Amino acid sequence: MEDAYLKILREVGENPDRDGLRDTPTRAARAMQFLTQGYNMDIDEVINEALFESNSDEMVIVKDIELYSMCEHHILPFIGKCHVAYLPKGKVIGLSKIARVVDVFARRLQIQENLTNEIANCILEKTGATGSAVIIEAQHMCMMMRGVEKQNSIMTTSCMLGAFRKSASTRNEFLSLIK
Repeated sequence: MEDAYLKILREVGENPDRDGLRDTPTRAARAMQFLTQGYNMDIDEVINEALFESNSDEMVIVKDIELYSMCEHHILPFIGKCHVAYLPKGKVIGLSKIARVVDVFARRLQIQENLTNEIANCILEKTGATGSAVIIEAQHMCMMMRGVEKQNSIMTTSCMLGAFRKSASTRNEFLSLIK
């Protein structure tokens, strides 16, 4: 990866031997490895058996989980927040694990639509919930720094599964609670 960054520096017309750039290929490679660490993470290891028996069947919501991801089309960041809800059925997941699930999928080259679906499906599958819902609101650097250069645009995506898809009142409760 360092060689690739060295080539990029040369291709854009820079001198990779100058002071400020001498170690940039190494730093950039480490940064990219960090930003895409989700490929090396196993979801079951991340959850680490933090599923606990519970009689609760009321909606659980974790909102405003910050996320940082990379657009697979331009390899530029998109940054935002994620709201996750599920309806427990016999077990609940540890609170911090929800944020970690978001990170596992966000730390991959992504499009926001797929990221939203992957999180919702994972929460539903791993908890056995009767429904899960995810909304992501994010700003995309590929739209802000290049192309149309729109600084205030926010993309919102949602995925509603199970009871959140079937029941308008459940969906509306979630939507009202994250506002």
